[in-house]
Amino acid sequence: MTPEPRPGLLDIKPYRGGVSDAPGFEAPIKLSSNENCFGCSAAAKDAMANCAEQIERYPDGGVHRLRAALADKHDLDAERIVCGCGSDELLQLLGKAYLRDGDEVLLAQNGFLSYKLIALQNGAVPVAAPETEDLRIDAAAFLSKVTKRTRIVFLANPNNPTGYLMPGEEVRKLQAGLPENVLLVIDGAYAEFVKDEDYEGGFALVESCKNVVATRTFSKSYGLAGLRVGWAYCPKEVAAVLNRVRSPFNVNAMAQAAALAALDDTDFLQKSVDHVAHWAPKIEAEVKKLGLKAYPSAGNFVLIGLGSPEEADALEKFLVQRGLILRGMRGFGLPGFIRMTIGTDADNQAVLAALADFAAQ
Repeated sequence: MTPEPRPGLLDIKPYRGGVSDAPGFEAPIKLSSNENCFGCSAAAKDAMANCAEQIERYPDGGVHRLRAALADKHDLDAERIVCGCGSDELLQLLGKAYLRDGDEVLLAQNGFLSYKLIALQNGAVPVAAPETEDLRIDAAAFLSKVTKRTRIVFLANPNNPTGYLMPGEEVRKLQAGLPENVLLVIDGAYAEFVKDEDYEGGFALVESCKNVVATRTFSKSYGLAGLRVGWAYCPKEVAAVLNRVRSPFNVNAMAQAAALAALDDTDFLQKSVDHVAHWAPKIEAEVKKLGLKAYPSAGNFVLIGLGSPEEADALEKFLVQRGLILRGMRGFGLPGFIRMTIGTDADNQAVLAALADFAAQ
């Protein structure tokens, strides 16, 4: 006899990140994980180096300085901000705190993979809201799947892996149509890249509603993916719950120091955002010229549609042979697609050239 885990856990397929290696290449171009092609702020690196001088000390368990800086930057209430080991941890904690066996978790048909895992890990049932043929989703699609067992609705806005941005009006319709006991979690991992003036990232809804949580991360636009630091803005009741279930020192000292410095380096953030704004439409246009399908993206990546799963697999293999690593979408339930993170000028040009060669075959 061996210890038995919770029923159903062994049926879960673990999340697998983007591939990092290409055989035969010491330094392949990795565009599979939506990382920041410029790295991170130099100020963040300096902050980490300074922090290393006192690494024997525990971090601030309440993350007070970072929460205060976030509140000041976004005009929010610091007491309602909860920080975590990446926004992933906060999403996990919401599932742990609010899901019971048999509950339902509502997510987009092609939403972020972690949402399904969170449901299954907590004995809940993941329910997919249908998307259109062009991978769009609206409030009506979500609300059509709400039942008495629905407890959490996860909405990535912009969505990963499709890049789709749900209009602010639709997000507000979704919240208004949900029962008061259903938690709407708006995952804004790519929020800084959004240009839409009517973008609804959740902060305003958190202020006016008791069933909305908005999460953000320092992994994408700020380039701190390796440190794992994110945050959530919550109703005070939800913040109180999260502070009861999170670990006492869940954000390490270097992550706190680097995030503080990165938050203050507005030039680096603007450089990152402007670069994506320049390249995203350009990549979409070039991909379409090659006869492939590119989906408009509000994030720092572009989803490319091929004619078949076999063709997508062939393209992924073709690119790896050139030292170019993109993300095949089979694991996301989109077997005929491949996702490209926006890289440096040289990275993007190399991928576009390879795509042209592939299309010519």
